[in-house]
Amino acid sequence: MSDARLLETFLDLVRIDSPTGAESQVAEYCARQLKAAGCTVRFDDSAEQTGADVGNIIAHLEGSEVLRTLVLSAHMDCVDPCAGVEPVVEGGLVRSAGDTVLGGDDKAGIAAIIESIHRLAESGSHHGPVRVVLTVSEETGLQGAKALDHSVLDGGDLCLVLDADGEPGGIVIGAPTHYTFAAMFMGTTAHAGVSPEKGTSAISMAAKAICAFPQGRLDDETTANVGTISGGTATNVIPGSVLVTGECRSLDAARVELLRSGMEQAMNEAARAEGGRVTVTWTREYEGFRFDQGDPVVDLVSAACVDVGLVPRTFNTGGGSDGSIFASRIPTLVLSCGMSEVHSTSEQIKIADLESLTALMGAVIARMAK
Repeated sequence: MSDARLLETFLDLVRIDSPTGAESQVAEYCARQLKAAGCTVRFDDSAEQTGADVGNIIAHLEGSEVLRTLVLSAHMDCVDPCAGVEPVVEGGLVRSAGDTVLGGDDKAGIAAIIESIHRLAESGSHHGPVRVVLTVSEETGLQGAKALDHSVLDGGDLCLVLDADGEPGGIVIGAPTHYTFAAMFMGTTAHAGVSPEKGTSAISMAAKAICAFPQGRLDDETTANVGTISGGTATNVIPGSVLVTGECRSLDAARVELLRSGMEQAMNEAARAEGGRVTVTWTREYEGFRFDQGDPVVDLVSAACVDVGLVPRTFNTGGGSDGSIFASRIPTLVLSCGMSEVHSTSEQIKIADLESLTALMGAVIARMAK
């Protein structure tokens, strides 16, 4: 086992530019590493749907025995600014130099997966099959995961998505169902000074609707938000159309459906009250998932944390990840990877956390082999 190799792999990864849609160079590096560790590796055809310059990576390491199958996943793209990353290593930390993100989101997860596969292949220990799914275009709406042929997950017993911040030991056991909407309010255009009585303001409709439904944190599990509003042509023209976009989320599937229905009702009532109309288009971005504290897969990963000296902690999240897409097909947990200050130029990760995350993967594999 080589902690030096792990750090080298991580540094290699963050130095490779991989903005969303342009992940081909980092994908080639990952494919070489996984092949060197004994995996069969292929790229899928998801690029046709995502528009990225490469598909998702699907790799497979044969098991030494017929045992339970583990799926490990992370994403290859980073948020901007991520060009020309030069990591700084000092004081047991790897951090951004300050003018880019570091890219630990999600190259910490990738490095841990690659190193854990190397160690498994070199150890000679008995283990079940391990599949690796590295996705593209995660940062712009989980596009790679959505475009994945989900049959590649079939037969898997547990999927671990390495893509949460916080110290290793964190286990996401609940994530929300997430809806987005685009509402086009339609009124009547007229000159605001000459003939305002002939006009019907789409902005007035939208404003009334926005004021009618709740926003922000509605309870411990539910949120709603209006994200954008755009329309109108000039200050002296009553606006005939306005586009409003927003979202609602909840860990409670029934609650989010009621909230979605109420928001749409408020928009329709506001449009009618002003003498106009509205067309609302909803998109379910992903379904939620939730595990009980005593669920066998939660117990397994928690026990593996203890095996390597980590304190397991379970929590729910209001965000989404590739795990939100995979969870409808295979039991899926999202794990904390040690990264902090993600999506900022202050991003950093402790080298010890990177090592702990990798050790945790080995412990999970060992427990699944029992």
